[in-house]
Amino acid sequence: MRERVFDLLLWLLLCVPVLLKSDPNDGGSWFQVAVGVVVLAGCVAVSRRWPLVPLAATVAASLPATLELFTPSYSLALIAFGYLAGRRQEHTRAALWLFGAIAVTGLALTWATRTSLGQWFTLLLALALAVVAPWLIGRYVRQYDRLVRSGWDLADRMEREQAAAADRERLRERSRIAGDMHDSLGHDLALIAIRAGALEVSPELGPDQQRAAGELRRAAADATARLRDIIGVLREEDEAAPTSPPGETVEELTSRARASGLAVTLVTTPVPTLPGMSGLALHRVVQEGLTNAAKHAPGSAVSVAVVQDATEVRAEVISGPGTPADTRSGPAAGPGTGSSKGSGAGAGGISKGSGSGGKGLVGLDERVRLAGGTLTHRPTEDGGFALTAVLPRKAPAPLPAAPTSARELDRARREVRKDLARAIWIPLALLAALGLLMAGVALWTQAQSYLEPDDYARMRLGQSLTSIAESTDDWPEHPLDAAPQVAPPEPAGMDECRYYRSTLLAAIPVYRLCFVDGHLAAKAEVP
Repeated sequence: MRERVFDLLLWLLLCVPVLLKSDPNDGGSWFQVAVGVVVLAGCVAVSRRWPLVPLAATVAASLPATLELFTPSYSLALIAFGYLAGRRQEHTRAALWLFGAIAVTGLALTWATRTSLGQWFTLLLALALAVVAPWLIGRYVRQYDRLVRSGWDLADRMEREQAAAADRERLRERSRIAGDMHDSLGHDLALIAIRAGALEVSPELGPDQQRAAGELRRAAADATARLRDIIGVLREEDEAAPTSPPGETVEELTSRARASGLAVTLVTTPVPTLPGMSGLALHRVVQEGLTNAAKHAPGSAVSVAVVQDATEVRAEVISGPGTPADTRSGPAAGPGTGSSKGSGAGAGGISKGSGSGGKGLVGLDERVRLAGGTLTHRPTEDGGFALTAVLPRKAPAPLPAAPTSARELDRARREVRKDLARAIWIPLALLAALGLLMAGVALWTQAQSYLEPDDYARMRLGQSLTSIAESTDDWPEHPLDAAPQVAPPEPAGMDECRYYRSTLLAAIPVYRLCFVDGHLAAKAEVP
């Protein structure tokens, strides 16, 4: 509805100059008014779908009235449709072809009607000021509106991206916390299984108590297996997630493992404290090494060494070969934690892809990598296993996100600035080119009507026009169109008087040659 009201008001406005020319004394007629009103109505009706059609139709209605293009009836329509074409047209190539066609058509009509080139220059000037300049302004407004819409779209997109990033970060944090719970609870259950296994073979307990200890050990193993399956659904969707790891130190971790019956030796004391992800990664490396030793090398001695220098910390957990599978007691069947790699392939080895899901060392390697360190693991010469991590003392700063939205907005701003520059320099360039063209044509025209002073001095009264042309080295092809306004009256009784320039750059004085029956009857320099 709003667009229809705008089109109606535009049509009424453009009809005003046509109605003002209805008086026949002004060169118009009611028939021309009716044609103009109908043409303008059709132009407004199709201007939204085909923006260049109204501009071409207005030019076609203006050229029959004057070759100078700028007419009182359609001048306002030229400006309006030029602006709307720039505002509504998506591409510029068709508009440039139309402008070129108008210029070529005007030149062809000028030659066909044998009128002065000055009218064609006036057409080019009107085309530049009344059509091209409004078209460029419309292009600028179009790009500016696009910039504004792009800004709002980018702001909306950034809000959605921030919300999505927050959701992804919450899911990532929940997954990390689930992994931490899996590792820490698996470690604790492994220690419980060690104690239950020791009680199961203790001679101080009766058969019922030993059987109960065995059931406790098997229950711990089953709990560890179920933990891996259900850890992802332990927390509700809207439950607040803890964001900081437990504050257990490496010394406390090894002391708790030693109290559970694991032969752990902490080689380095005190263990350095690392900030952020590096400290959590260090804790996880030691915890993973102890858990794997409890599962795959029960009864073996475990040594934990943490060495630091100015830039990095090196943590190494080495476990022995442990008790062979066919001779070990209850604890040998202890539970496998989800953080380890499944059943041992040999005494102290760790194989991937067994019952624990194969996530322990893989997840630990990713955690150490994110902290800026490296993780290696290898079997030892005596059949044990060594887990080594090198961590930086200072965690690397996270890389900034690529500002894609900012780049898009900056690109849109550059496009608007380019269109504004085009709206300024293209009309100026057209005017400069038109001025140079007019100056060149004027010099060429003057050269065609220039008579050398020496040739003028050699002319004698009574000579025929043919003999004068033959005796002159460079006879001008075209005389001036008319006498200068300041020239005196022509002599009486002359059949024809011709005027030639005496200088190339000055309009006066000129040479006047008058002929009677094709012979020179008078010559003078005027004024």
